[in-house]
Amino acid sequence: MSKRISSSAAVASKANPKPKAKDWKGTIKRVWRYLGENKGLLILVMLMVVASSALGLLGPFIVGMAIDNYVVEQNTSGLLNVLIGLVFIYIFYSLSMWLQNYWMVGIAQNTVLKMRTQLFEHLHKLPIPYFDKRQHGELMSRVTNDMENVSSTLNSSVIQIFSSILTLVGTVSVMLYLSPMLTAITLIIVPVMFFGLRWITNRTGPLFKQTQKNLGELNGYIEETISGQRIVKTFSQEDKVMEEFTEKSLNLKKSAYWAQTYSGFIPKLMNMLNNLSFAIIAGVGGILALNTQSGITIGIIVIFAEYSRQFTRPLNDLANQFNTLLSAVAGAERVFDVLDEEEEESDETEAIELVTVRGEVEFRDASFSYEDDDMTIRNISFHVDAGDTVAFVGPTGAGKTTVINLISRFYDLDSGSILLDGHPINRIKRSNLRKHMAFVLQDSFLFEGTVRENIRYGRLDATDTEVEEAAKMANAHSFIRKLPGGYDFKLKQDGSGISQGQKQLLSIARAVLANPTILILDEATSSIDTITEMKIQEALQRLMEGRTSFVIAHRLNTIQSADQILVLKEGEIIEKGSHSELLTEEGFYYDLFTSQLKKEVG
Repeated sequence: MSKRISSSAAVASKANPKPKAKDWKGTIKRVWRYLGENKGLLILVMLMVVASSALGLLGPFIVGMAIDNYVVEQNTSGLLNVLIGLVFIYIFYSLSMWLQNYWMVGIAQNTVLKMRTQLFEHLHKLPIPYFDKRQHGELMSRVTNDMENVSSTLNSSVIQIFSSILTLVGTVSVMLYLSPMLTAITLIIVPVMFFGLRWITNRTGPLFKQTQKNLGELNGYIEETISGQRIVKTFSQEDKVMEEFTEKSLNLKKSAYWAQTYSGFIPKLMNMLNNLSFAIIAGVGGILALNTQSGITIGIIVIFAEYSRQFTRPLNDLANQFNTLLSAVAGAERVFDVLDEEEEESDETEAIELVTVRGEVEFRDASFSYEDDDMTIRNISFHVDAGDTVAFVGPTGAGKTTVINLISRFYDLDSGSILLDGHPINRIKRSNLRKHMAFVLQDSFLFEGTVRENIRYGRLDATDTEVEEAAKMANAHSFIRKLPGGYDFKLKQDGSGISQGQKQLLSIARAVLANPTILILDEATSSIDTITEMKIQEALQRLMEGRTSFVIAHRLNTIQSADQILVLKEGEIIEKGSHSELLTEEGFYYDLFTSQLKKEVG
């Protein structure tokens, strides 16, 4: 059974991410499958790569032959014809290069768009514990930074790989045809290149993966501290925040430093080997050219000198892009890590949809645990008639929020059952179940957009008139009219720009518009000034009328009218009854209520 939303540290510990083995080859194959979906354009790109590689090899060969046949022989007219031919060769060479880059950019953008869309869509199918165990900024880094690394690399590296292979094969073939001896001398540097690159790659791969991870953690921390600036300043924790920021920045600096340092050896190595190869060919070729029987001419030496550079240039180009290439593969691997996460468990094949719901809810011996050996709620049972209001009271960690999460099927029970109108809720489709519910939470989340758009989130097909009527019922209309632009006032991310109480009023308006059968209020009236609380209470009374309501509140004076109050402690119901009945019992609820009353009087 799936277990979603976490409101406790227990979930975080249960869902700690396990380190996964790096699979660079597998990652590249998966990216290639995405590229393969643009087969037509990819074929055109490959044709242009073949053309540019062939033309790139043809130019130096013609120059070498021209030196032997026309320059040495001082044949001016023949040399002029060769030069005209070279002009056309390099024009077509440049055209083929431009076309392959133009088409490859389109392929890369199509690929990244699909990957990013799949990633974003998949994120919305993951269970909530996945998000609870990660920083939001770290996930944002995967959707943005990692995908951008993939995009920038696809624009050039795919072409570079095929061009390099063709250039290497073509160069070696022509060199063997002209002089096997000079070819053998040129290829002496290949083992040095291979082992040098392998040594560097083995060290840079893990470092680039760690760099991407550290970057995600730093982004998450920055996003967290910026969002929580009010709390940081309230508790004067600027020094602590700066200390943690510095620590994470130094971790990023350290991994990035060594990744860049090791990978920086590659172009230096390639440049050294390139110059060494040129010197060897010039020296040995010159000696052989002195022997007329060797068959080595000045033109052949020129061809070999240029081909030796063409032989090392593909590797040199890859070396110059190596940082980006490694970073992109590491980024793609992080993206695929998310895509490989299991989605929320699907509904049963025989799951039903309820057209109408009365709102009768019953818990029967319900037990649930975040950890297998630590039960959060134990064998609780209670019955709620349709339209009744039930309040949950108890200390932190008693299981209040867990009960709410079970009702909405963010988790499924370990044992027992929960019934809605006599139907086990695990046999009702989740989307259908939640369609009959609305939530008003203490931390009311609002999206970036207008006030009207945020209220309409409760029912997207609602008219402007219905939106305004919902706001009036929620006591939000008066303050909305005073905002610049009224209902078209643009809220910033997470609703910043209006007060906490106003956020809750908008959240209530959203719930009114949804017109649910079941209402869930999670500590919706704490940390609010008295006047705003009165407005919220009045709006909630209207909203709760005729609806089955589940309420969690620290301020017990807000739930005195509840039809039933359940007192939870250590996952068990220890008291049950109305406000007056529980006061008469003089138990845990009585002590809690009188304690709060004394504080308010004091």
